[in-house]
Amino acid sequence: MSFWQEFNERLRALALALGVHGLMAALVVLGTMSWEPFREPQNLGLTIEAVIVDTTEIKKQRDAARKAAEMEDRRRQRNEELERQKQRELEQQKQREKDAAEKRQRELEEQKKRDAQDRLQKLRMERERKLEDERLKQQRELEQIRAEREAAERQRKIEEERLKQIEARKEKDILEQQRLQREAAAQRQADQQAREFRAGQMATRSDNYQAAIQSFVTQNWLRPPTAQAGLRCTLKIVQIPGGEVISAAISGKCNGDEATRRSILAAVERGGALPYRGFEDVFQREIDFIFIYDGD
Repeated sequence: MSFWQEFNERLRALALALGVHGLMAALVVLGTMSWEPFREPQNLGLTIEAVIVDTTEIKKQRDAARKAAEMEDRRRQRNEELERQKQRELEQQKQREKDAAEKRQRELEEQKKRDAQDRLQKLRMERERKLEDERLKQQRELEQIRAEREAAERQRKIEEERLKQIEARKEKDILEQQRLQREAAAQRQADQQAREFRAGQMATRSDNYQAAIQSFVTQNWLRPPTAQAGLRCTLKIVQIPGGEVISAAISGKCNGDEATRRSILAAVERGGALPYRGFEDVFQREIDFIFIYDGD
């Protein structure tokens, strides 16, 4: 029921009660009044009149008004009780919501505590794992150091034994070396004599080899008009066994012009192969050759 509906109900009840009480008062007043027309006073002697008022209807009206007031009072009490019940239910609802909010807050706090404990447990486990890893690492390092020391000790003993063996062989080797040195000295003397003999032969062969190359290149040379007597050009020639020329280039001093240089290189390449047969023992893959022209 809304406020205005309740207000209208109470207003109607109040109006009904006032109306009943007013009706009862009017009946009482009317009952005590005389309704005879105005008459001239007559000297008829003393006359006593009695008016009998029927109070049954008034009582009924009073009972009806009381019942209406009682009903209004019960309705008002019932409405007040309903209002109090509604207020209690509202307060209970608020209390339930408050209790639920407090419960949720407690659950949230408990969850936070559990999460914090879980994080702490994880950190503790992680720290323990790292400590265990560090302990194992140190243990492995100690084992490795121990193994290295043992290996070094074994190596030291091996080296000591080897030194003993070396010392034991040393004197024998000294005697053997002295013998070999005597033999080597004799062999060196013999080799020196042989080299000197062969050097004389090789010098002659090398000179002949250079002279053969000079003659070969000169024969293949097409002298340009700009070539002058007194020409000296150093060439580097690369060849393979058999005398085949792989490449030729001016590698040192050359007092000829560009045309003269090209003609000398062309003379080397034109022949295809330098002298080889008979000069195998003085053959060289790379040679520095000095081309000489002193005029006709």
